[in-house]
Amino acid sequence: MPRRKIAPSAARADDNGLLAAALERVPHRCLIKLKAIRHTLKRAERRAAEFLVAHPDDVAELGIVEFAARAGCSEATVVRLARKLGYEGFPELRRDFAEFEPLPTYGDIAPGDTPEAVARKVFANSIQALTDSLEAVDWTAYQRAVEALCAAPRLAFFGLGNAGVVARETYHKFLRLGVPCFTAEDPDLEFIIVNTQLEPGDVLTAISYTGESTPLIAAVRQARARRITVLGLTNFPRSTLARLADVVLLTAVFQEHVNGEIGSKRLAQLAVLESLYVNYLLRAGHRFRRSLARVNQALGTNKLRNPFPENPNANTSP
Repeated sequence: MPRRKIAPSAARADDNGLLAAALERVPHRCLIKLKAIRHTLKRAERRAAEFLVAHPDDVAELGIVEFAARAGCSEATVVRLARKLGYEGFPELRRDFAEFEPLPTYGDIAPGDTPEAVARKVFANSIQALTDSLEAVDWTAYQRAVEALCAAPRLAFFGLGNAGVVARETYHKFLRLGVPCFTAEDPDLEFIIVNTQLEPGDVLTAISYTGESTPLIAAVRQARARRITVLGLTNFPRSTLARLADVVLLTAVFQEHVNGEIGSKRLAQLAVLESLYVNYLLRAGHRFRRSLARVNQALGTNKLRNPFPENPNANTSP
C-alpha cells in the first residue's frame, strides 16, 4: 500500500518559537545538538526536525514508517537526522524520548519569582551550560590545542564585545607566566598584531559564541594567510570560525535569557580556556616558575593583606 504523505505540522513555524516550546519536552542533549546543526539541515531533514520538536510527545510511540509519513519525508531522511543528532539510529532516538525527564530552563523565570528563585534558576542554568560544554569537547581536538599552545613561541587571544573580556582574562593568565602574548578587541589593532607580532608557528585563539563575528573572521583569515595556527572557540560547529580554524573547540550553551543574552556562554568559554591554561602549566610551567613567583610577589604589594596567609606565595589576582 502506498505510503500516505502528510504535510509537516510545523512546516512554516518560526524555528526559535518551536525550539523554545520544546525546551521542556525534548531530551536536553537532542535539543542542544539540534540547535547547533539546524541551519545546516537539508529541506527534508528540516521537515523531520520540525515534526520532532512540534510533536515530541509522539516520538517515543512512533515507528520510523509512521514518523516519516507524518513528517513528510523519507525513512532514510529520518535515519540521517537521528545520526546527525548523535544517535546510532532511530531506535536510539525513540528510546531517548521515552526516557526523557525535563530539566530546568532559563525560560521558566517569571516576573513573580522571588530573588532566591531567580538566583537558583540562573545558577542551575550556568551549571547545565558547563556540563553540556564538557560533554561537547572533542578530546582529540583538545589534545591538539594543548600541544599547539605549548609549542608556540607567542600567543594571541582575540574576541569582540563581551568575548573580549574572556580573551583578556586568558591573556592575563599567560602574561603572568612571562609568555609573549597579545590581546585586542579593536579590529585594527588585531590586524596590526597579526601582521607585526605573530609569526608562523604562533597560535591565535579566536573566541566567538556565534563564530560569525565579521571583524574577528577577517583577523582569522589574515592569520591563516600568514600560517599562524588558529584555535577557534565557538558554540556552533558549522560556523565560519569553525570552518577556518585549524583546531576547533566547542561550547554547548543554548539556554535563553529573559533579554536574549546569557552570561553562562562566557562561563563555558572561560572554563575551556582555564583548562587549557592549567594543561599548559603542567607541561611547560616549569620554564616560568621564577617569572610567576616574581610577578606574584610584585602584585602582592598592591594588596592590603594576603587573604591566604598559610601560603605566602599564593596567586594574587586583582
